[in-house]
Amino acid sequence: MMWPSSQASKILTCLLFVVFAYCICMDTFLYLRINNYALDAYIRENASESTTSKVPVNYEDVTWIPCSVNPLCHPTVKALMVDHINHYIYGPLCVVLDISLGISETMLIITPNMISFFHVGVAVFGAKLLTCQHLALRRVGIVLFQIRMFLDDLDGHVARERKHIKGERSLVGTMGYWVDGICDLLGVIAMMIGILIYLKNNPPRRGYKGTTVTTLPYHQLKEINANEDLEKEHTTDVGISYKTKVCFQRIVQVLGLFSGQMLLSSLAWNRYIDLYQELLENCPEYDIFRRETMFKSRTFFVASGLWRLVNPHSYLHLLSLAVFCDKTWGFLKAVHHSGYVLLVVVTGASEFLVDNIRSYVVG
Repeated sequence: MMWPSSQASKILTCLLFVVFAYCICMDTFLYLRINNYALDAYIRENASESTTSKVPVNYEDVTWIPCSVNPLCHPTVKALMVDHINHYIYGPLCVVLDISLGISETMLIITPNMISFFHVGVAVFGAKLLTCQHLALRRVGIVLFQIRMFLDDLDGHVARERKHIKGERSLVGTMGYWVDGICDLLGVIAMMIGILIYLKNNPPRRGYKGTTVTTLPYHQLKEINANEDLEKEHTTDVGISYKTKVCFQRIVQVLGLFSGQMLLSSLAWNRYIDLYQELLENCPEYDIFRRETMFKSRTFFVASGLWRLVNPHSYLHLLSLAVFCDKTWGFLKAVHHSGYVLLVVVTGASEFLVDNIRSYVVG
């Protein structure tokens, strides 16, 4: 039995509200958790009494959610910069699936790279469905792309479990790091191609058709003539007839700008994860108290939190929601320029913060 569209919209709206409220609550708990977290969990015997930090209570002893599935248990630089859906929903689900099937412990034949290659195949099949005329099939394609993103989380989880690494971390320079990145890129390309083919075969409809000159005010007629999205079909003595569709060149331009935005976001996001890890987590020769001070600061929490909103995974989640709601073109038009402005602001703030952290921690 099919639900009426109005009822389906209400259900989707309620679901989005629940997810939004859940993520806000988890962000609040994450901030409180950071304030009681030590980068190096050991007693600093050589520190003077005036500078010795309190060793926090073992989080595993006070939380009722096991640390194996608790996304708050091991806060790291990358955990603070991963998008909300992957960190708070897909991450724990990966752990549940791994424990249920024993992928990390017993199914050693399945490697993280194999999972990465598999989700590329899922993305290709999902892209094929995105080209379909029927919205229901495109929605199935979006579900497949969300499964692909879940598998992308799973391959990283399995890799960390087998190397006994706690918390989210980027193993920069390893073979798995490059394979994961390339497979992610292929998955995104597949999605963009699927959307491009659909928009080419079903151009967005907008504008006027068969409108007579005499029935329009001057400012509306001027707006029509200046609108580059519309193709003129023919002109008569009676009026002007326009095709109510966006030209293919415009579709390529808008989608290309959005894709470029995602590429720049990915490069910048990975760059700052690497820089923050080097300054705060991977260099024990730097003063531990200064590193902890910066890691626990509100400034770092806000700056890293901005990357939760503008990282490539967040873009993909928003694009998936737009396709699912049949609002693909409206979303692309809304962010293909404005998204660059936000990205520049976040990048500039991050660069300023990196310099401050370096001067404080190293100096």
